Amino acid sequence: MLTINALTYHVGARALYENASLFIKPKDKIGLIGLNGTGKSTLLKLIAGNLIPDSGNIGRNKECTLGFLDQDLLSFRSQDSIRQVAMQAFEEVLELEKKIEEVLKQMETNYEDSLVDKLADLQEKLGQLDGYEAQAKADAVLEGMGFATKDLDRPLEEFSGGWRMRVMLAKLLLQKPALLMLDEPTNHLDLISIQWLEGYLQNYEHAFIVVSHDRRFLDNVTNKTVEVVNKQLYPYAGNYSFYQAEKAAKAELQENAYKNQQKKIEQTESFIDRFRYKSTKAKQVQSRIKMLEKIDRVESITTSAPTVKFNFDTQQTAGKIVAKLSQVSKRYEDLELLHQAQATIERGDKIALIGANGKGKSTLLRIIAGQESADSANIEQGHQVTTAFYAQHQLESLNLENTIFQELQEVGVGKSETELRKIAGMFLFTKDDVYKKIKVLSGGEKSRVALAKVLLSQANFLLLDEPTNHLDMISIDILAQTLQQYKGTVIIVSHDRHFVAQVANKIWYLEDKKIKEYPGDYEAYEYWKQHEKQA
Repeated sequence: MLTINALTYHVGARALYENASLFIKPKDKIGLIGLNGTGKSTLLKLIAGNLIPDSGNIGRNKECTLGFLDQDLLSFRSQDSIRQVAMQAFEEVLELEKKIEEVLKQMETNYEDSLVDKLADLQEKLGQLDGYEAQAKADAVLEGMGFATKDLDRPLEEFSGGWRMRVMLAKLLLQKPALLMLDEPTNHLDLISIQWLEGYLQNYEHAFIVVSHDRRFLDNVTNKTVEVVNKQLYPYAGNYSFYQAEKAAKAELQENAYKNQQKKIEQTESFIDRFRYKSTKAKQVQSRIKMLEKIDRVESITTSAPTVKFNFDTQQTAGKIVAKLSQVSKRYEDLELLHQAQATIERGDKIALIGANGKGKSTLLRIIAGQESADSANIEQGHQVTTAFYAQHQLESLNLENTIFQELQEVGVGKSETELRKIAGMFLFTKDDVYKKIKVLSGGEKSRVALAKVLLSQANFLLLDEPTNHLDMISIDILAQTLQQYKGTVIIVSHDRHFVAQVANKIWYLEDKKIKEYPGDYEAYEYWKQHEKQA
């Protein structure tokens, strides 16, 4: 269906791809993975024709239509309603409806049989395209994306970038291209919408490529994994978990081959050193020297994931009760999010606050952090509690002229340069990276700096709003390990199920404008919810 052949592409002097190749079949459900900066989004843009390869080619057959969800679409605006934007997917249907309207207008004054026949023909074509169901299909997908029915006629430009992205995703899904390309589609979706999208993609009749750092999502929707590494594309015949197991097995075989070869090399070198100056062995020595020169050396490979071996200190230990919430109410105009809500947070709690967007999760977090006022609230903070709050907007508080190291120094009072470098390394800033200025960093890199600063604050109560957004898988694992070791208390808003499952020991969800608590980890919560639905 689509062939990538000997692809080479440079960004400045740096090669992202060198003679990379890949074949995509009509039913492939591909998860495209790799570290940040390896060129995953770039590959999608190359396939879409938005970028031109330096050499090589990307060929596709005539039936291979493309649909591309690009993060650049966040800035797209329109006066059209979100229903109208989604309906643009049915281009042929809209054209037929326009023609039908024109014929009906003509028939107001013209009763010729030819017009009646033309109308019947157009209506038949519309029926063959399921055109009469087009709006219902558009509404169903938009509502699956989390939009309320009453909002479907609101102009697109009234919505935030994340919600506009949902509309563009809905439009693409309705178009049903032969190759659907999605760049981080879950970034702006809540858990309910992610699960809806999973179901949709599981039943998608064509091929797709998805770039995502959400491993649970990749496991649930893909049947093939392509890793971008060393400027090449390496396919694996299964989902992300299959890829992990397969790569680990290959790495083990390679490491064993390396060790065996090293043993033989050592034995050969020992023979050469022992008999180098013995005339009777000269021929054998030379033979072995030539053999070493020609040997195809196996490289050692490290398969272990990065681990955190640094304890982030808390300035002091909080009391047994970190905070008590009662009578918490919050309303935005006609929308009441919280009404007389209450909850207790205990020392050592690692709470995941989950649920649909628009229910008030981030609002509740900001109220607890003192970043937003409630209409009414009684919040009793416990003994010796110190709070640190992280949200995406906090990236704006970073000093653009500071280096990463300088930003960490500001909060890491008393930490040595070695300690600060170690912390920077945990968030994948190594060697001279720490001297990069904040202004040249990507959004994901800024997120890692802001997170590192929060953890360095020595607070014993952390409030983290979507901390994994824009982080790659290694960074997410590092953050999870850090929070597992953290001795304080945490509340996290996150839609990354893998991350939540690693960290949380309690689940909060908002229901009926109240804070509901499940006293267990995420896996147990999921099991409980599933069986509650079946009951």
